[in-house]
Amino acid sequence: SVPFLIRLFPSLLTKFVFLNFLSFPFFADFKRPELLVNNTINLYLTTEPGVTVGIWHKVPDSRGAEAQGKDQRWYEEALADAHPVIIYLHGNGGTR
Repeated sequence: SVPFLIRLFPSLLTKFVFLNFLSFPFFADFKRPELLVNNTINLYLTTEPGVTVGIWHKVPDSRGAEAQGKDQRWYEEALADAHPVIIYLHGNGGTR
């Protein structure tokens, strides 16, 4: 019966292979990364009209003391300095 259901509903296969409807850890607030990771802020980028990507910006631990209590503007300015930026693509789970 499983092959028959997959033939009728091919989107089921995608859901069960990638499991992108699950969020782990459960009940975590990913819009407030400072609760999970030190020196981190939540930002959003508009990559093209109608497409917004959520990102976390984490400063290096060497700048951790400097980042304490700073607002979003400070983190945006930290992106513009001469330090390299590493982009980590987490996958399709819908969480960061």
